[in-house]
Amino acid sequence: MNKVELNQGEIKLNFSSPTPGKLSFTDLGIKQEASNLEGGVLRLVFDLEGIGEHSYYQIPTIELAYEENMKETHWSCEFNGKKILEKLDHQGHSTVLLLNRKVIKDLEQHHENTLVIHAQFPQSAKLNLEQSFIHLFK
Repeated sequence: MNKVELNQGEIKLNFSSPTPGKLSFTDLGIKQEASNLEGGVLRLVFDLEGIGEHSYYQIPTIELAYEENMKETHWSCEFNGKKILEKLDHQGHSTVLLLNRKVIKDLEQHHENTLVIHAQFPQSAKLNLEQSFIHLFK
């Protein structure tokens, strides 16, 4: 079972096993109180340290859907402290982040594996937890 921790502007998921397939944020155990992003800032942390043997999905994917139509959002992804993706998303209700499986695999360590996503919205936002999902493992 995954453990969810909520802090101001941060959602942290501690994975205990690699759960295959497409999982909504609701499936992951993220509660409605985490969906309000006051000030338009989000830090999403996936702690993969305890997952054991696993295989990443061919293109690890994270999609975040939000209620508001945002003009521009800035996204940054890090794996074990190294930036692996940075993008500016223009106008819409969702953002899709496609991660490079080989880069993640090359950065893996035995003692710590953490994927961190930073998002900067132009205003406060509300995540749609049913339509937001991850697909990290096959």
